[in-house]
Amino acid sequence: MTEHTSSAVLDVRGLCVEFPGRHGTVQALSDVSLSIRPGEILGVVGESGAGKSMTGLAVQGLLEPPGRISGGEVWVGGRRIDQLDDKQMQQVRGRQIGAIFQDPLTSLNPLFTVGAQLVETIRLHLKLSKADAKARAIQLLKEVGIPAPEARYDHYPHQFSGGMRQRVVIALALAAEPKLIIADEPTTALDVSIQAQITSLLRRLCDDHGTAVMLVTHDMGVIAETADRVAVMYAGRLVEIGPVAEVLKNARHPYTRGLMGSIPALGRRVERLNQIDGSMPRLNAIPAGCAFNPRCPDAGPRCRKDRPEPAPVGTGVAACWLNAGGVL
Repeated sequence: MTEHTSSAVLDVRGLCVEFPGRHGTVQALSDVSLSIRPGEILGVVGESGAGKSMTGLAVQGLLEPPGRISGGEVWVGGRRIDQLDDKQMQQVRGRQIGAIFQDPLTSLNPLFTVGAQLVETIRLHLKLSKADAKARAIQLLKEVGIPAPEARYDHYPHQFSGGMRQRVVIALALAAEPKLIIADEPTTALDVSIQAQITSLLRRLCDDHGTAVMLVTHDMGVIAETADRVAVMYAGRLVEIGPVAEVLKNARHPYTRGLMGSIPALGRRVERLNQIDGSMPRLNAIPAGCAFNPRCPDAGPRCRKDRPEPAPVGTGVAACWLNAGGVL
């Protein structure tokens, strides 16, 4: 999907990830290309195993061995980072790329106060004195909506509720003023009202700081509320990408339409929600042609034989023979 812009904070071009094994090599990501501009939230959505989190990990250089980037390029802030070594990537993470994970307890050390953890991260990446770093940490806690931040600065992670812990993790992600934040299922473990608070906080931080956000989620409702554009993944590939309003109203790929049909609509009663029959193929058993063809209600002989390449359609891009005209 060639959607690169020179002003993009994140520019991923033809990214491929593979996992070599005893029974051959599994292609986990194939030719993934996307870009995110300053102040923009790109939602990345799909079922479990579609490649959403894998894309975020590859961008951060956090693939578990033997997984490796086997093709493509990753650019952040105009600098190519996919060829950097571990030590260089440690400098990029935190300073250029902030991360928010699903479970805040995995990001916070239970033995240290949240203030100490914030100050450590700030001083690691920014040349600030201890006093200035503490002032910034308190300001960050205030900015993400922690009440009485001066007092809470000295509290430990277990003294915060789940929603408040996630706010602390967002403060940590922002500590070194990164250009890009990768948020992987940041609201999944939280109840609905807290989810809404966290997503609106992400939106406000984007608007205030011009930070670019990759929001990885399986929840189309979160995407609809929060993101500017959406990238839909299936079996390690991008099948559609475009402005959220356009994709919600006029999805160009049958898989995307299936995801849209599974969202309950307010004010309208239905007997049952639509569902996509079947399940996503294993990465070592992806069918020929379009990977979605065994589950697709519109699939024809061409879909079972030839893999569709991403092509511009409407205001976005989609990989589906339906958009190419001619015979399926």
